[in-house]
Amino acid sequence: MKNGSVRKIAIGMAAAWALLGSGIVAAETAAVDKRGYLVDSRGNVVKNSYNQCWRTGYWTPELAIAECDPDLVKKEVPKVAEVPPVPPPPVPVKHVIQVRISAKNFFDFDRSAIRPEGKKILDEQVAAVLKEHPEVKRLVITGHTDRIGTVEYNQRLSERRAAAGKAYLEQQGIPGDRIVTVGKGKSEPDPIANTAVKCKGVHGRDNIIACLQPDRRITIESEESAPGSQ
Repeated sequence: MKNGSVRKIAIGMAAAWALLGSGIVAAETAAVDKRGYLVDSRGNVVKNSYNQCWRTGYWTPELAIAECDPDLVKKEVPKVAEVPPVPPPPVPVKHVIQVRISAKNFFDFDRSAIRPEGKKILDEQVAAVLKEHPEVKRLVITGHTDRIGTVEYNQRLSERRAAAGKAYLEQQGIPGDRIVTVGKGKSEPDPIANTAVKCKGVHGRDNIIACLQPDRRITIESEESAPGSQ
């Protein structure tokens, strides 16, 4: 009785392990759809002597499995991390200040002293901008005159007007080495006012002086470049 009981227990345990093993196989094989291939009683794909799987009559490429037809199985393409586009380098901004100042609010006739109205323009439109943009390395002040008087006299007057503008900006804290002055005399009448045409038929000294006001001016330009030798 005792030996018989041991044999029964051993047989029962073997059967249990067999059932458990078949359950594991079934669970593993159930995960793969093998409908396109011939399988044995354990759910394994039947293969020939060349280790090739036997396909069923209703096999289609869509039923291919990696074990038998790895080339037909769609492989998951690894996702490539998206690299954010590299922004283009910033385009250097070229700051240009252009100020047109006429005799009405800057110079009296035949004078180079700056009027209060002209100082206000230099404060608001030039000095303030230069302080906000230290990258502006070059400032050119050009003095102009009207056509009354000789070439030599007007050349010197235009240079004094440009120098007066530079001196005032230096008083406002703008370094003098950032400023270059140029005198053009009466060689460049104001192109905006077009005094060469507008004042052509004007008679009388006072009327001519008044008409030529736009020519008595200074122009100011700046750019992001080192000052050249002048």
